[in-house]
Amino acid sequence: MGEDKDLRECCKIALSQCLAIKPSEEILVITDAPLRDIGYAFFEEAREMGSKVILVEIVERRENGEEPPAVIAHVMERMDVIVAPTSKSLSHTAARLAASKGGARVTTLPGVTRETLLRALSVDYKKLHRLTTQLARLLSCAKTARLTCPRGTDITMGFEGRRGHADTGIVHKPGSFSNLPAGEAFIAPVEGSARGRVVFSSSFAGLGVLGSPLVIEVENGEVRRVEGEKADELMKKIENAGRPGRNIAELGIGTNPKAMISGLILEDEKVLGTAHIALGNNRNFGGSTEAPYHLDGMILEPTLWLDGMKVLDSGGFHFD
Repeated sequence: MGEDKDLRECCKIALSQCLAIKPSEEILVITDAPLRDIGYAFFEEAREMGSKVILVEIVERRENGEEPPAVIAHVMERMDVIVAPTSKSLSHTAARLAASKGGARVTTLPGVTRETLLRALSVDYKKLHRLTTQLARLLSCAKTARLTCPRGTDITMGFEGRRGHADTGIVHKPGSFSNLPAGEAFIAPVEGSARGRVVFSSSFAGLGVLGSPLVIEVENGEVRRVEGEKADELMKKIENAGRPGRNIAELGIGTNPKAMISGLILEDEKVLGTAHIALGNNRNFGGSTEAPYHLDGMILEPTLWLDGMKVLDSGGFHFD
């Protein structure tokens, strides 16, 4: 593996600032072939920092949210810290949730690229934390939401009894979890409550970059129709997953000022003032649906009302 000082410096920021690792801790780095170089960079930096680090490479998962091998899930429950740069997301898996419940501090980096790390990882985490937690509190307090965008999105959903979550990149407490790069507030809508139309643009997890909009029609919390670019591909995924795959699983708002639309959903969903809606699994952050995937799609220039109060207007925040 060749030396990449800039990449190693990003890994050091993640391990020291975001995860606050200690020499006495046991750290597991999970990677796969497409992200092997980044996985090794984390391993080497953790080793230089004096930690008890283990590196494991798994076979690439087929979908975001697919479980890792059982033996890896077993090991995850026994670690102090887990760093997972993998090509498919382990964020919304039972294995990750069990590790967090066991006290592990976990960060996942699904599909991450060197360019994304260099661009979006080095941020003012105090400011990011302040904005993201404030937005998560607003989501927690809301009973209803309406999301629109200039391209035709207009969807309503219910949040009563659900809690908003803040992905801030600060993973210092036992059981804490974050994506890296970080920067989103998100919530699982009440199953069956979402209805309307969503127009995805720029990117959709599992489908990649969208040259033209992908549109879903939603009734009773489930996708009923799909049209536009890559509609057949998405419908095939949904049909293979069955009814749980139709679930409107998440509403999220990006809060990272350094993230930019790159076609990588990990970074796209963190872009300041954007929104994303996910399909499928949400059991690991307060929902009740278990599905074989969790697929996020981007909504640009969104306007969001919570209980009738406008908190986001064409991508600009409307709260102190």
